Amino acid sequence: MNTSPDNRERLRRLIKERSLLSGDFTLASGNRSQFFFDMKKTMLHPEGAALIADALFAIARAEKHVRFLGGLELGAVPIVANVCMRSWPDHPLGGFIVRKEKKGRGTDTLIEGNIEPGSAVILFEDVTTTGESVMQAVRAVRDLGCTIAKIVTIVDRLAGAEKNLRAEGLELAALYTKDDFAA
Repeated sequence: MNTSPDNRERLRRLIKERSLLSGDFTLASGNRSQFFFDMKKTMLHPEGAALIADALFAIARAEKHVRFLGGLELGAVPIVANVCMRSWPDHPLGGFIVRKEKKGRGTDTLIEGNIEPGSAVILFEDVTTTGESVMQAVRAVRDLGCTIAKIVTIVDRLAGAEKNLRAEGLELAALYTKDDFAA
């Protein structure tokens, strides 16, 4: 699989068919919306998973100094797993997940998986609205002395995330924006 224009369009169609829902929804930001991207329906579809992994791996591979990929549970879990798998053997990248809160048992850490303090990382999101959700992951990895090379989202809802993240010294890259799914 590759990141050709045909694959990009195929992924856009899959997202529109499988993940774009109409109705009355409350978003993680607390805002109301008449549409919702349920990305798990595409991220956990065989073709969708492969297309997403290829597209995101192409972005990650370009950041030569990055060795680790991560994101906040639950949305980033399939993304990180699939991109890590896709990275082998071309350009192996370790993956980690940031919990929303410690479990209170086991290792009792916020970050699970592979990450080294002081490293450069990429954080993934499935859908970005204001950027507040991904900031939980940003704070956790910054506490390890890590730097965030960029934040990559599958869909940017164009609701302030890019501006809010830029104010924190962070770059947001999106495969698509909500406008790519307009009728």
